[in-house]
Amino acid sequence: MEMKLKGKKVAILATDGFEQVELTEPRKALDEQGAETYIISPEKGTIKGWDKTNWGDSFEVDKSIDEVNVDEYDALLLPGGVLNPDQLRTNEKAVQFVREFFDAGKPVAAICHGPQMLIEADVVRGRKLTSYPSVRTDLQNAGANWVDAEVVTDHGLVTSRKPDDIPAFNRKMVEEFREGVHEQQHA
Repeated sequence: MEMKLKGKKVAILATDGFEQVELTEPRKALDEQGAETYIISPEKGTIKGWDKTNWGDSFEVDKSIDEVNVDEYDALLLPGGVLNPDQLRTNEKAVQFVREFFDAGKPVAAICHGPQMLIEADVVRGRKLTSYPSVRTDLQNAGANWVDAEVVTDHGLVTSRKPDDIPAFNRKMVEEFREGVHEQQHA
């Protein structure tokens, strides 16, 4: 089987309260395609997932946001969950990290509430994307063209609505991450 992402390094930006399946399933898809995945968070140690209605498992953080540089990674994954992006978007270094992926034209995948980080990084204006329905108005107010679809791709940016969309999200994420830098990806 061809490993479409062999040699690619993917940053997964998350903190406590990420929707567990929105990190574990995309990460599994990336790992199966040969990518090296790294959980990046504001602090080292562990972060705890949210599993539908209760706290889920703990996951080891590979590097803190203070230890990373966008040049070290080929792509970025932003899992959702209500608590996760709400905490991350108040961290200036995390927001800057997201923006730098767009500045470098590197592919980014965000699911569910994950696009809230894209709003904070000011990278959605004029972009077509989707998200969990409750984030729709926030995205539209930030200048995005929001659509209700299981997966949307816009010049290296892949977005999906919810856990049910993960299979389609994973396919498009792998495709875009394989393509690499997108000249039209912009902040």
